[in-house]
Amino acid sequence: MPKSAESADPAGSPARPAVPSTWNVANLLTISRLVLVPLFVIALFAAGADDGLAGQVWRYVAAGLFAVAALTDRIDGWVARKYDLITDFGKIADPIADKALIGAALVGLSILGELPWWITIVIAVRELGVTLLRFWVIRYGVIPASRGGKAKTLAQVVAIGLVLLPLPAFLDVVTWTVMGVALVLTVATGVDYVVRALRLRASARQAVS
Repeated sequence: MPKSAESADPAGSPARPAVPSTWNVANLLTISRLVLVPLFVIALFAAGADDGLAGQVWRYVAAGLFAVAALTDRIDGWVARKYDLITDFGKIADPIADKALIGAALVGLSILGELPWWITIVIAVRELGVTLLRFWVIRYGVIPASRGGKAKTLAQVVAIGLVLLPLPAFLDVVTWTVMGVALVLTVATGVDYVVRALRLRASARQAVS
């Protein structure tokens, strides 16, 4: 896909980069992730309502939908950066889609009794807190995603995927070890975000004064 072209000025003034359309490939991938969330929830609860073979099939369907949705999160960001398709819509919709997917999985698994509620609450409080912090400091600047934040998201996705899959009992230790890593990264990166937000706010206000 070609990068966005520059708009030519007939008067000979410097060309300005063309604004990418909201309906670009990256944003469509983000929208597809939002569409997959309710389908994933339907499959998850269909699996929970049946203890037989059909229930296992639905569980694989739920895990597959979750995996596809999580994969779009990796692809849409790469496409947006590579082909200069970053838009205001994408900046807002992408994190909403991420939180909708992770949140739906955590709450659904907790309702089904397969994931302790305290794990869901810890992750939900962290994500909500970071979102509020973003709005709190947005007038001073944007805090870029850190490597720890990306590792946190990956760990959460892998951990939830392991819980979703109907794996043998002897693999439970692997599932909960990964979940433990995800929780540690969730809390640690949340604290790091608070520190960076406070520093950004303080330095911006100091510069003004």
